[in-house]
Amino acid sequence: MYVLPSLFTAGNIAAGFYAITQSLQATAADHSYFNRAALAIGFAIPFDALDGRIARMTNTESDFGRELDSLADVVTFGVAPSVLAYTWGFRMLPLTGNLQWRQNAIDLGVFIAFLFLICGACRLARFNVTVNPLPSNPGRPGRRYFVGMPIPAAAGVVASVVHCFSGSPIDSVPIAFVWQGLLVFIGFLMVSRWRFWSGKEITLGQQRPMRLFILLTVFGILLARFSNYMLIAISLAYMVSGMMARLLYAAQGRRAQRSDVPLQPISN
Repeated sequence: MYVLPSLFTAGNIAAGFYAITQSLQATAADHSYFNRAALAIGFAIPFDALDGRIARMTNTESDFGRELDSLADVVTFGVAPSVLAYTWGFRMLPLTGNLQWRQNAIDLGVFIAFLFLICGACRLARFNVTVNPLPSNPGRPGRRYFVGMPIPAAAGVVASVVHCFSGSPIDSVPIAFVWQGLLVFIGFLMVSRWRFWSGKEITLGQQRPMRLFILLTVFGILLARFSNYMLIAISLAYMVSGMMARLLYAAQGRRAQRSDVPLQPISN
């Protein structure tokens, strides 16, 4: 039984390795490799979510499994999306227009892709060593959440954007700079102390299994039919959820401070 969760972790690593190989094989003439790389990263997210749950359900949690899972996340959700983000967003820029701006975008893109990777690695390291992380926008008592955007969600944003365009690479230098800005922002969210929903309170053993089965069936059909739009909508909605939680908490804090300020007497 101890092998079972490790098999899901191995599937996670296999998907990440496949995504890297596909990203490196892509060309401007055949960009379907990019789409396959993005889908591989997307398929790795359920593997990452299931290995831990299976280990807890079968009571087979171990230090080896936790370390293996963390290393797998670095490969699949750190290295693979970084390589994909660089090759899809910068390496395929056409040799037209201002070539100096193109070279600047490529050079900066290498650094931005590495920045995404190092932010993800730092996010995992903080998660591994922190026992009770305190977010800067705490939620309701008892509600489980992540402190900082989890690295699988960050990789999901990168993969969903690539898949939304069916792997067709960026062919404009201004758009490449916009892509760099998005990667920097995702990296910031990973190392931030903002609260993101974990979904750990959802269990498959809840009541009304038929309703859950119907919802999953409908979701699966929509995902299979409109995956380009469904995946990017889900990933961006999750990213925005942490931003909205932070803004709402800041607004509540300002209102609380104003209510605590004593009223000053009015002088004539």
